[in-house]
Amino acid sequence: MLSKSNSKSKVIIFRCLFVILLITNSYGQNTTYNQFWNEIQFNQTLSKKWATEIDFAATYSSTESSPNLFENTIQRSIRGWGHYYFSPRWKFSAFIAYFNNRDVPEIGQFESPETRFALQGIYYFHKTGYTLSTRMRTEFRHMKNKDDDYENVFRYRQQIKYIQPINSKFLRSGVIYGIASDEIYFKSGAKVTGESFFDRNRFNVGAGYLFTDDFQVELTYCNEYLPRNNGNQTTNAASLTITFNNLIRNLQKKFKERKTPEAKDEE
Repeated sequence: MLSKSNSKSKVIIFRCLFVILLITNSYGQNTTYNQFWNEIQFNQTLSKKWATEIDFAATYSSTESSPNLFENTIQRSIRGWGHYYFSPRWKFSAFIAYFNNRDVPEIGQFESPETRFALQGIYYFHKTGYTLSTRMRTEFRHMKNKDDDYENVFRYRQQIKYIQPINSKFLRSGVIYGIASDEIYFKSGAKVTGESFFDRNRFNVGAGYLFTDDFQVELTYCNEYLPRNNGNQTTNAASLTITFNNLIRNLQKKFKERKTPEAKDEE
């Protein structure tokens, strides 16, 4: 009975994600871009409740005249996080980041430096054989428009995410897992990002592999739909995310392990 219930839940989840994707792409699409996103994450645990994280990311994009997804480097960013694990189900986070936006299709053909601050909460539905989570994020964006004036943009993001281990019931070293998520964005109006209240819908699907408990890689496909007054935009992106957990601590540990036998041999 439990397996049938889990199967029904998975079917409902994927149907909901598929319907959302169809609805948000059912309107006229004027421009399509191909992009490549890559991000490297470094996580460090401070205690059972607290952790820090620093991310480095870059985005490459095609243009209206060229389908090459590496035609332009449109965004580079660095982001620092603080995470608090309130309970097994709740995780609260905050970050501050700097984005170097240049010729981003949704913004315009100009350079738009951005400072971003965000508060985030994630609620986990832990199930045997899979994990379902919902993420709530509020962002404050301070960014330059084409008139060289800085504007403030508020944005709210709501995501639902599904993770399914493939060769195990749990996520651990040596496990391949599937990922599916959908996220909707709402924002305040501004010259730099447009006046529309609904910002975009982002659908993501792919897989990841845990080489160890402290090193994992995810490769996903992302479809973004952005409705705009001057023409809708669709983005098809390949995304590569590499994550290191406690890298410095693990390197120090390996260094000590190598040094200890040498000291014993000298004795």
